[in-house]
Amino acid sequence: MAQVKTNAMRILDTHKITYQTHSYENKDGKIDGVAVANKLDIDVNQVFKTLVTQGHSKEFYVFVIPVAEELDMKKASKVANEKNIEMIHVKDINKITGYIRGGCSPLGMKKVFKTFLQEEALCFESIVFSAGKIGYQIEMNPNDLEKVIDCSFEDIIK
Repeated sequence: MAQVKTNAMRILDTHKITYQTHSYENKDGKIDGVAVANKLDIDVNQVFKTLVTQGHSKEFYVFVIPVAEELDMKKASKVANEKNIEMIHVKDINKITGYIRGGCSPLGMKKVFKTFLQEEALCFESIVFSAGKIGYQIEMNPNDLEKVIDCSFEDIIK
């Protein structure tokens, strides 16, 4: 595949943060996180998905969790200091983030939203997540994310 530069990659370049890119074939339509992990031959626990939510206050929050896990809405609400939190509708992803389903990166959204990563991300030297375009992933040290986005590491999965 041709070398692609996404907004997420440009942000990392601007901050001089080391990362690797991975690309995968997506013509088969299998773009869910587990399928991507398998295509890249990377442990599913090391590959993360980006979920966008809205709190009772109408604020948006981003949660980054391992692809095979499920967001615990009670834990998510607690760490965001919200009464409750709900997933945004798929149809609203582009309007809110600038990304599409299957290509949503925690980096380079239209606005910087408070972001929470599952604390196990810190167990890995690097984690893998969407580069902001279907077919492309970024691999980087999770600690470096704090240099470019407002994030913290919390227990947020079921």
